[in-house]
Amino acid sequence: MGVLDLFKPRDIHKGVAEYLSHPNAMLLDVRTPAEYREGHIPNSKNIPLQTIDKGEHIAENKDIPLFVYCYSGARSGQAVAALRRMGHTNVTNIGGISAWTGKVAR
Repeated sequence: MGVLDLFKPRDIHKGVAEYLSHPNAMLLDVRTPAEYREGHIPNSKNIPLQTIDKGEHIAENKDIPLFVYCYSGARSGQAVAALRRMGHTNVTNIGGISAWTGKVAR
């Protein structure tokens, strides 16, 4: 990974495909509940960034793969950092739903 890779936008479609390839993985939407109700990736769980540090709604097994998205990828980056501080070992920021062209649940 080079320095320029840090600025490359994440491909949410690749992230969701990777999530689907892990049977025990969780897909986390860290937007607000109102944003989540407007439309979210099917089977995602809404855990707003503002409450992520409470950790009570996240997997007890800290090794379970967690795939995190928000609207643009910024909040999900913050959430990934917080989850890692909480001891989660397999956390990936997959970017923002604004680039998602797949099915959306409401």
